[in-house]
Amino acid sequence: MTLATVITLIRLTLIPVFAWIAVRYGRSVDAGSADESLRWLAVAIYTLASVLDGVDGWIARHFNQKSLTGAILDPLTDKALLMTGLVTATFVNWGIDWHLPLWFIILVIARDLEIIGGILILYRINKKVPIDPHWTGKVCTVTQMIAMGWIMLKFTQIDLIYPTILATIFTIWSGYEYYMMGYRQLPGKSRS
Repeated sequence: MTLATVITLIRLTLIPVFAWIAVRYGRSVDAGSADESLRWLAVAIYTLASVLDGVDGWIARHFNQKSLTGAILDPLTDKALLMTGLVTATFVNWGIDWHLPLWFIILVIARDLEIIGGILILYRINKKVPIDPHWTGKVCTVTQMIAMGWIMLKFTQIDLIYPTILATIFTIWSGYEYYMMGYRQLPGKSRS
C-alpha cells in the first residue's frame, strides 16, 4: 500500500468524525448553549481532510505512487467528504436558521445520480466511458464548498442565498455539460 493511499484512508476515516462532531455541535445549538469549540473542531477536521486531498495527489504524482486502489478510492473519498459536508450544512442546526435549503441538496444528489447513471448506461452500451472532467464540474465543487464553508464559518454579513445561488448555477450547468458529454458518446451521435 502506497503512502498516498494511506493518506486517502486517513481522509476517509476523518469523514465520520467530522459528521459526528458537526451533529454534536448542532445538538448543542438546539439545546440553547452552542458549543463553539465543537464548531471550530468540525471546521478544522473538514479542512484537514480537504488539505490532505491535495497532499495525497501530490505524493501520488511526484513519487510515482499511482495505484488502481488510489484511483478508485480517492475520488470516492472526495465525493463522500463533499456530500457529508453538504448534508450536515443542510440538516445540522448551525444556528440562526443557518443552513442550506433542502432543495439544494436534492439538486446536488440528482446531478450526481445523473452522472453515475450516465456512466453506467454508456459502459453498458460502449463497454468504455472516456471521461474528461469539464471545468464547470470543478467550479461546481468549489462553489458547493464555498456555500458549505459559509455556513460552518457563519459568514452572516452577506446572506447565504448568494453563495447558494452561485453553487446552484454551476451545479445545473455542470450537470448539463456532463449530460451532453455522455449524449455525444452514444452510438451514431457526433463526438464533437
